[in-house]
Amino acid sequence: MSKKKIALIVVVTALFSSVLTIMGLMKLLGLGGEKTTDLLRFFGVMRMIETRYVTDVDSSTLMDGAIDGMVKSLGDPHSIYMKTSMYKSLKEHTAGAFGGIGVTMGFKDDKVTIMSVLEGTPGEKVGLKVGDEIMSVDGTPVTEYQPEEVALHIRGEAGTEVKLMIHRAEEEDKEYAIERDMIKVPSAKGKLLDDSTMGYIRIASFAENTGDEFKAEYNRLKEAGMTGLILDLRQNPGGLITSCVEVADMLVPKGNVVSVVQRDGSREDFDSTLEDSSLPIVVLIDENSASASEILAGALQDREAATIVGMKSYGKGSVQVVVPLFHEDGLKLTIAKYYTPSGKCIDGIGIEPDIEVKLPEDMHEDTQLNMAKEVLQKKVNE
Repeated sequence: MSKKKIALIVVVTALFSSVLTIMGLMKLLGLGGEKTTDLLRFFGVMRMIETRYVTDVDSSTLMDGAIDGMVKSLGDPHSIYMKTSMYKSLKEHTAGAFGGIGVTMGFKDDKVTIMSVLEGTPGEKVGLKVGDEIMSVDGTPVTEYQPEEVALHIRGEAGTEVKLMIHRAEEEDKEYAIERDMIKVPSAKGKLLDDSTMGYIRIASFAENTGDEFKAEYNRLKEAGMTGLILDLRQNPGGLITSCVEVADMLVPKGNVVSVVQRDGSREDFDSTLEDSSLPIVVLIDENSASASEILAGALQDREAATIVGMKSYGKGSVQVVVPLFHEDGLKLTIAKYYTPSGKCIDGIGIEPDIEVKLPEDMHEDTQLNMAKEVLQKKVNE
């Protein structure tokens, strides 16, 4: 056999072996048929850009853009790809201390709206208000970001400045230059109301320390003689489901608190172990009560452990997981929906209060809190 034929056989064998290897790998990864074509199309475009684009390109930058595009194509405002700085900001936020301006935001109807302004923070000092709509961040329209990216762009190193263009009803749009500060969030604060034995605890968000903070406030008020509790979840955008369940374990009677159901039907049930739940409770919610705050309100309502007062809640009934990637970046992805003990999924619907009370526009008095006091007093006297 000639050397040419031997060489040709070697080449053909090598190619055939490579094809079999690639096909085996594709099958192992579940990439058959159309998925294989799509993968080849993806790498073909990537290779074309790397070799033929007019200037040199960085392959990591191309991959970041590809991942970002994939996540954006889901059309889910709560799923985002986070580059290094954004991923770091998110981790700092859930830890309870971060550089920012002290506001929480809601993302609905293609708008970014301020849901709450924390006391003593830069946002409060410059005059930001609940209901303000954020139009741009540092000159970039919020429409160029995925909704939850906006919050991560507003956060940053303490002492640096961020500029927000704000739209407020019946006023001209105004730009606010705000110096970031370290936002140390005491997520749960309590007191006795009006020299009475009515307890009041406001939970601003569900961060890592919320369970411990709530327990400390709750026990302090019980030692002071608390006979009933008003739990204020208004303007609470949610947070960690684990912290929510820790609070529920002190308020919701023994049994189911929430069920998390994934696309394949698998479910994870979170239960309370509370044996004695005799303390009367009234819960305050509003249009900006979302996610974990809705879980807690829904559990208390379904288990008939509390009366809900206020306005219908925001309606965020999905669960996200944060996955670290390989370049100190991360992926926040919606992986499940949650269901209240009665089996309701409130995603896009919200929690309906037992007693609906609107706040007056002039806000000279807190009519929702006044109703909560009235309801709680009746429950204590029963």
